[in-house]
Amino acid sequence: MLGYLLQVSNCILNSEFSLGPIIASRRLDDDDDLQNEMQIAVRLKKVGEPIGDTLFGKTVFILGYGNIGIELAKRLHPFGVKILATKRNWASYVPNGFSSTEPKSQNGTHEDWVDEKGFHENIYEFAKKSDIVVCCLTMNSETAGIINKNFLSSMRKGGLLVNIARGGLLDYKAVYDSLESSHLGGLGIDVAWTEPFDPDDPILKFPNVLLTPHVAEVTESSYRSMAKVCF
Repeated sequence: MLGYLLQVSNCILNSEFSLGPIIASRRLDDDDDLQNEMQIAVRLKKVGEPIGDTLFGKTVFILGYGNIGIELAKRLHPFGVKILATKRNWASYVPNGFSSTEPKSQNGTHEDWVDEKGFHENIYEFAKKSDIVVCCLTMNSETAGIINKNFLSSMRKGGLLVNIARGGLLDYKAVYDSLESSHLGGLGIDVAWTEPFDPDDPILKFPNVLLTPHVAEVTESSYRSMAKVCF
């Protein structure tokens, strides 16, 4: 039972954490001009400048609608976004006996948080439709490097990519090149290709990269839950 509660807690923490780069991206544009403009506005005591963006009306693609994806969809729904999601199998139950902490949607299943459902073969199609892609996949031989050149090219220009799963799901060179060309509008990651992360990694030169050192699940509540499982 305690192990189950820890699983629930971790899914919630990861889903909450992914909201950070998603919301920040609406106010920090895909280059550093807007950030510089904000600093100038503060110095010049200007109000209402520069113009940002909103999450409302955007399309979010959850790549891997498992336990974390469900919690993320639930938290994104009130923002008025359209949610696309892919998974291996869609059914009116959640795999592994996982039960969400919040009430289900009106007709009783967690799938109702999703506006458009798809499978692996739909990932490029969904990438083309989305402003934001959040990777929540399990890492295995089939998914390693799944965020590659073809996938990134399918994304809308200026789109945001968030990865809260495993670093190896992203093809480093493909992500770097997409940032370099400004096709990828922003990158938010809590997991990296190598950990600990190299502080001199060239990818950090991009102002639209938000990196955190694998701390999505590092909270006082999560540590207390782990302690109960261990002791």
